[in-house]
Amino acid sequence: MRSVCISLFVFRCACVCALLHRAISQPPTESDTYTVRREEPFPRLLFFSVCISPSFAYKCVYRCTVCNHMHSCKNVSLNVLLQECTDGYHWDPQTQHCKDINECETITEACKGEMKCFNHYGGYLCLPRSASVIPAPEPPNQIRPGLDDTAREPYNPCPSGYEPQGDSCMDVDECARDEHDCQPSQECFNTEGSFTCQCPGGYRKVGTECIDIDECRYRYCQHRCVNVPGSFSCQCEPGFQLAGNNRSYVDECDMGAPCSQRCYNTYGTFLCRCEQGYELGSDGFACKDIDECSYSSYLCQYQCVNEPGKFSCICPEGYQLLGTRLCQDINECETGTHKCADGQTCVNIHGGHQCVDANRCQEPYVQVSDNRCVCPVAKAGCQDLPFSIVHRYMSITSERSVPSDIFQIQATSVYPGAYNTFRIRSGDDNGDFYIRQINNISAMLVLARAVNGPKEYVLDLEMVSVNPLMSYQTSSALRLTVNVGPYAF
Repeated sequence: MRSVCISLFVFRCACVCALLHRAISQPPTESDTYTVRREEPFPRLLFFSVCISPSFAYKCVYRCTVCNHMHSCKNVSLNVLLQECTDGYHWDPQTQHCKDINECETITEACKGEMKCFNHYGGYLCLPRSASVIPAPEPPNQIRPGLDDTAREPYNPCPSGYEPQGDSCMDVDECARDEHDCQPSQECFNTEGSFTCQCPGGYRKVGTECIDIDECRYRYCQHRCVNVPGSFSCQCEPGFQLAGNNRSYVDECDMGAPCSQRCYNTYGTFLCRCEQGYELGSDGFACKDIDECSYSSYLCQYQCVNEPGKFSCICPEGYQLLGTRLCQDINECETGTHKCADGQTCVNIHGGHQCVDANRCQEPYVQVSDNRCVCPVAKAGCQDLPFSIVHRYMSITSERSVPSDIFQIQATSVYPGAYNTFRIRSGDDNGDFYIRQINNISAMLVLARAVNGPKEYVLDLEMVSVNPLMSYQTSSALRLTVNVGPYAF
């Protein structure tokens, strides 16, 4: 029987223990473990280490000195184990070592199209014909060492890649000791218990060979790319200059283009653009302010003010901005910003307000409510005057379209059989208004001509009631104060 110790470390290593049945009374089992000291005579107990190398195809044989808790034992045939080759190799009984199979010769049309076949240890590669390959030297032949050679190796109780140091095992730096098998074109990097071989920049590792990377396939350059072994270079079209990163052409905007505001890089040149509210000057670089107010008088309802890059609208005194363009009257009577004294009433008008006396009755009238005055029949001066006067106030804008209905008159007292007529008793000297009677109890005051403010009208609108059955006639008036604002808003 042959016993194999399988290492639990990252190396692919197996220990072959050749047991002589005359040296022990019982045959070994799969759970047996053995420790061999150097002073024990051979060939009573023969130990070999069969290591599958990641860089070479053959199996190397070394003396196995310990099969402890870091290993587990399995039975295997020694002859089969020593004559086994990895994929891509075959056993040569003449030379007694593994020999590489040249697939480029044994496989018909191994690579198709424009691809070229490159043989390498244990396999082959299909690469572009322009690919640059650094060939690896032939590995040494696999020679099975004799038992006498393995017996002369020093005893090492540590796993492969480690060496004893005091009571512990320390990692061996194969790179520093030059005990690695990296190719001259590769760099060695030490790892715990082993090492790795890496290719220099611009190459990639394929098996044991370093293959040039064609960086031009990845479009690193904006214009033309030239691949060279291990690197690449970029070239510009005529009229372009290579940027500092050696890949892209120069961005004139980053190089200090003379644009005063915005710069846009374009193919081979640049463009200057301006912010909103500016326009590009005749030189194509400088930006000058656009006077939006000079383009139209309808941008603002009252007044347009030009500012750098923009414009704003303002309103006259007594008005406030509504949105960004319109003006709205400020109602000082509601906001409490008026200065009316006690005993006065605030009346809002367009662009301002008025303070009127709470008692607006004049002789021979007497006040009977807040806005109503009555002329007693007992007074001699009341015979030709309306029996009552009601005070009202309203405000209209200038340049109002005409004819325009502005105020409706409504009778508050209606007597059976009475006939009512409406008229403008006073205040309309220029004929700017007229009365349109709607029915027996109501009429409409109409603005007949366009008027401009500021202006004030005090109109006495009279309703005359006649009862022919009772031979009775009376009248009442509505004193309407109409304020025309200074603006059309």
